[in-house]
Amino acid sequence: MANLPVETFESAGRVVRRMGYGAMQLAGPGVFGPPKDRDAALAVLREAVASGVNHIDTSDFYGPHVTNQLIREALHPYPDDLLIVTKLGAVRGDDASWQPAMEPADLERGVHDNLRNLGLDVLDVVNLRIMGDVHKPSEGSIEKQVTALAELQHKGLVRHIGVSNATAKQIAEAQRLVEIVCVQNHYNLVNRHDDTLVDDLAKQGIAYVPFFPLGGFSPLQSSVLSQVAAKLDATPMQVALAWLLHRSPNILLIPGTSSLTHLRENLQAAHLELPDEVLAELEAAAQAHE
Repeated sequence: MANLPVETFESAGRVVRRMGYGAMQLAGPGVFGPPKDRDAALAVLREAVASGVNHIDTSDFYGPHVTNQLIREALHPYPDDLLIVTKLGAVRGDDASWQPAMEPADLERGVHDNLRNLGLDVLDVVNLRIMGDVHKPSEGSIEKQVTALAELQHKGLVRHIGVSNATAKQIAEAQRLVEIVCVQNHYNLVNRHDDTLVDDLAKQGIAYVPFFPLGGFSPLQSSVLSQVAAKLDATPMQVALAWLLHRSPNILLIPGTSSLTHLRENLQAAHLELPDEVLAELEAAAQAHE
């Protein structure tokens, strides 16, 4: 069991290791229903924390309820340094559909669902998952939703607030209402729409948490990643994760898996160094993709 390196970032009043874990894949197919192997799911969570992970990303609409209940079973009572970040803004239909749940009453209900299923009295961080366009950020005011979360924070149910699937304009709007501690958006080597945002948030000391670290790669880029990975005796996923860690010190990673083997591979990416010539090769491949 490899321990994580000590590289950290301060977020939500905690010092967290930059390699975290995302719980989404612990649910069943399509992030719906129970896991195929419950014992394996519990083992993955326990090994992640034993290896030094102290930042776990989850949501009560994963399953629904499944991943939070697994986290509670595997890890409660939680280590003092463990930061659990959840998100609100959607519910699941009986057909496994993702449905917006953005009204203040929906958000309050979501907070109580997360508290109950995680076995907590207060949530460390709640991300507002903006659902204007499910697949990418889209403009539109989020004042009502952020105000509702601020009220829940005032009641002592939420410590910190973040946003997900957000535009720069929405982040600025939210910051006028409440302190924002993290932004969680789609970003990777070739999906670079948030380049300026990543740098702006770094200057403010705000965590940027990318999801889909391999998403959006064309066969060409997969080929380049595979070639680079072979040179470094690594996997393409490890290279993609290592590039994100190199990209900016405020980037926190939350790769997800339901496999102990893949968990160990992902955690090893925190030890992978990318030589300058490799970084240049990856950058050229990304630019060719544009």
